Amino acid sequence: MNKKSKSTLEKLEKKLRFRNYSEQTIKTYLSYSEKFLISFNKDVYHISVKEAENYLESYPYTSISQQNQIISSVKFLYINVVGRKLNTLNIVRPRKEKKLPKIIDAELLAEKINKINNLKHKAILSLGLSCGLRISEVINLKWEHLDRKRNTLTVINGKGRKDRTTILNDNMIDLLTEYWKQYKPKDYVFNGQFKNKYSQSSIQRIVKKHIHQKASFHFLRHSFATYALDNGTELAPLSKSMGHQNTKTTEIYYHVSNNSLKTIRQAI
Repeated sequence: MNKKSKSTLEKLEKKLRFRNYSEQTIKTYLSYSEKFLISFNKDVYHISVKEAENYLESYPYTSISQQNQIISSVKFLYINVVGRKLNTLNIVRPRKEKKLPKIIDAELLAEKINKINNLKHKAILSLGLSCGLRISEVINLKWEHLDRKRNTLTVINGKGRKDRTTILNDNMIDLLTEYWKQYKPKDYVFNGQFKNKYSQSSIQRIVKKHIHQKASFHFLRHSFATYALDNGTELAPLSKSMGHQNTKTTEIYYHVSNNSLKTIRQAI
């Protein structure tokens, strides 16, 4: 990569950080922008909008999600670094696939988790199922975010850089207290072996070990939401607890909720 392209990526990173993008988004945008620049091997200011359009149309995308990420990366690069509007960039974003969330029965999950002897593994998986946390939210959770008097857990800088509060029940508090007594973690609730924070890959390995080889941590969040709806939780507070921008995102769980299925009238 030439010096000008390296300088362009440095400018891009500064812009992303100034806009307060998440570390994962910054990493993704930089990676795809670097591939974009390398493919032309010339100054970005000499890459025409038409060339960018051809690049995006011919890219061998592996998924709709990746396609959207690459389009967003290139557009951000042009608009915020190059300073060129992409009004003539005739790229239509693909429509998102409407897939139902993958669900594992919450009661079955709870039974599996309760049998785990390793307290750290048990506490991590329990938080996912009990509070519906995302994997990044578990990793970034600090002891100061827990309020045992009010039975609440506060997620700081969740998805979309938003804070939110969710319920922390007595069983979860007892488990975390027992875990703390054994491990004495500092600052973050879950410390890694060599770092202050646990890693996403380590958590995913825990899920595969104790739940299922094809499962991921996000399955716990899905099961949390479906169980909550099945047991009478109203949509609005559930949506707020999960950190969804609006209730429409949470409504998808109605499609896999047993209670909603039971309302269907059948002829036989």
